[in-house]
Amino acid sequence: MLRLSEVKLPLDHADADLEAAIRARLKSLGVPSGDLIRYTVFRRAHDARKRSDIKLTYIVDVEVRDEASAIKRLDAVPHCSVTPDMAYRFVAKAPEKSELSRPVVIGMGPCGLFAGLILAQMGFRPIILERGKAVRERTKDTWGLWRKNVLNPESNVQFGEGGAGTFSDGKLYSQIKDPKHYGRKVLDEFVKAGAPEDILYLSRPHIGTFRLVSMVEKMRATIHQLGGEVRFESRVEDIEIDGGKVRGLKLANGETLRCEHVVLAVGHSARDTFEMLHERGVYMEAKPFSLGFRIEHPQGVIDRSRFGKFAGHKLLGAADYKVVHHCSNGRAVYSFCMCPGGTVVAATSEPGRVVTNGMSQYSRNERNANAGIVVGITPEDFPGGPLAGIAFQRKWEERAFELGGGDYCAPGQLVGDFIAGRASTSLGSVEPSYKPGVRPTDLSTALPDYVIEAIREALPQLDKKIPGFSMHDAVLTGVETRTSSPIRVRRKDDFQSLNVEGLYPAGEGAGYAGGIYSAAIDGIEVAEALALKMVEKHALA
Repeated sequence: MLRLSEVKLPLDHADADLEAAIRARLKSLGVPSGDLIRYTVFRRAHDARKRSDIKLTYIVDVEVRDEASAIKRLDAVPHCSVTPDMAYRFVAKAPEKSELSRPVVIGMGPCGLFAGLILAQMGFRPIILERGKAVRERTKDTWGLWRKNVLNPESNVQFGEGGAGTFSDGKLYSQIKDPKHYGRKVLDEFVKAGAPEDILYLSRPHIGTFRLVSMVEKMRATIHQLGGEVRFESRVEDIEIDGGKVRGLKLANGETLRCEHVVLAVGHSARDTFEMLHERGVYMEAKPFSLGFRIEHPQGVIDRSRFGKFAGHKLLGAADYKVVHHCSNGRAVYSFCMCPGGTVVAATSEPGRVVTNGMSQYSRNERNANAGIVVGITPEDFPGGPLAGIAFQRKWEERAFELGGGDYCAPGQLVGDFIAGRASTSLGSVEPSYKPGVRPTDLSTALPDYVIEAIREALPQLDKKIPGFSMHDAVLTGVETRTSSPIRVRRKDDFQSLNVEGLYPAGEGAGYAGGIYSAAIDGIEVAEALALKMVEKHALA
């Protein structure tokens, strides 16, 4: 098939207009009008750089008669190419009657879920260990914090089936390179599990929290049907390493699981697991991450700023944004995990600490827009070894707990007061969405001075890009610390740990992904590498 890119049409075009534009492009390739057999939309995006004239931009795959003749002219016509082969093909098949132990996946977030699914589809019957609960039970525990100020350290926004991505916007796009089109496999599996089919062609697809719950359950059922096993409330307490090789895992319930191939997909908040791995000598290093706050505006302010007269258009939905400002102190302030029409959520996993994150439903119809406004920091800001970043995060999460009143309410401040350097004593027209609640205060001591200084400088500058961004009544809620893992468990080209054979660090927690989509892709890549290694070992046995 042929792929036609940059097919632009008005926002409110008719269906016939798209076909006409396709035929016009094909004409430039020498394809007669009657030779078009069919077309499918591969991607649809909007171009809102001119708010008065927003365009829809399409990438379409077309089937035509005498395709060979058209292909000869591709180089002469812009934005035309051959459709790439995106079909997923399994790299291996589990050997029959193998003496090798079953592979184990630690963690059932997006990375662990897809690693387990791919291994199951190849016949390797993986065992998935999840320290938290099944997704519906986990949801009840999470609401326990949001509604009753009661935290379950093993079942919350961070821990449990589906991982942290379950309580997020459910974004399914990334800027990572994906030459093998693993992302298409991710989207296809999500659609099979009940995701809306529009995620296959929207340029910035998302699912939302509630849809993810049922999808994760269906994917778990598929793993079971294929011979895999999922064990909830099964925290890994220790790893047995002998001669530089994985030999087994000790669970918190006292059980020892013998295994030689382990996918480490624990997420960015499994701090106790990182500490255990460090004690066992698994090579890891500190990595950069970011600190900041959540900022909330009325969604209408963002819609009008981004879309002008087209604000509220059904094809555009709730507007998002992505902003950055490079500060005079050398720091970069940027938006993170923007959630249109969403809510700010309590995302701590440890007692006595407050952490914020953002979440949206598929409809994105809540009153506020929210995003992290964060500042990049490096290991030079928290010297002390591989685990120093964890201690640094905890310090500021404990400070937020203190400023919020010590009951998991979050400290908050009006943007106008924050810029002016005065404490907020009450809230304004923007009602913060964070539950259990927000207590107005002074956030100037909630994060390091250089972070406060950078955000204070950035907000008025970002208002020039998005009018209303620094409106007085917008709300900052603290603190955002779990932007990414503070450590990286180094791995070799074959995806195994740098110094422990059979251990496959994967996903966001190990420092190799950022978000649902990239974590799922990393899970696929790691599963493939593990499968090939198991086939090789079987052949040598």
